[in-house]
Amino acid sequence: MATACACTTTDGSGDVCLRPSASDGLPTHQACTSKAAPDGETRRCQHQRRRCCVVCLVATIATLVLLGVAVLVLSLTVFRVRDPAARLVSVRVVGVSPNLAPPSPQINVTLLLTVAVHNPNPASFTYSSGGGGGGGGGLTYRGAHVGDAVVEAGRIPSRGDGTVQMEMTVLSSSFTGDFMAELIRDIEAGAVPFDASARIPGKVAVFGVLKLHAVAYSDCHVVFGVPEMGIRSQECHDRATL
Repeated sequence: MATACACTTTDGSGDVCLRPSASDGLPTHQACTSKAAPDGETRRCQHQRRRCCVVCLVATIATLVLLGVAVLVLSLTVFRVRDPAARLVSVRVVGVSPNLAPPSPQINVTLLLTVAVHNPNPASFTYSSGGGGGGGGGLTYRGAHVGDAVVEAGRIPSRGDGTVQMEMTVLSSSFTGDFMAELIRDIEAGAVPFDASARIPGKVAVFGVLKLHAVAYSDCHVVFGVPEMGIRSQECHDRATL
């Protein structure tokens, strides 16, 4: 019995061909197994992966650009801080604290300052009592520090008006020597000039959701009329920062 014999040949393309022996009584055509099909599929997969990576990269860059534009627009419109407008409405004596102990008796006076504030920003401003975090105010008379203020808690609505009240203690010990003589002359003239400043830290609520820390500043030069016991003139400079 004849033994089947097969030989392998390789064509120029690298394909492996099986050629049966002529003694088997079988046709002597070659049966080739091609490697081209798997190689083409691999190339298609690699091309699709590269295309997906390019699409994802372009989409990511476009998203970042849109977010940057949105943040820029919001910072120039919604989140742009506009300076508030403040006006000192009244100054009222609410307490007198005498200290008659020798050798230097003192009389400290507590004033209640009411300031009207207009908030032009599209966010409400809420602040706590005492103006935590360095908040509060001060009173100066002809360059000398004569009083400190404590801010009461409150809230100013967005694009609305509100009032800020400060309790200010005037220290009589600050009016010594030349300053006391100046104060007496101003009282006799019927007008006492002084400077009041306030720093009020708090939080602004944008759309009632986003809360940002902010600080409101107000500096006022005020002339207090003695005969009418009221504000005769004032000039205020106000600003706010985030």
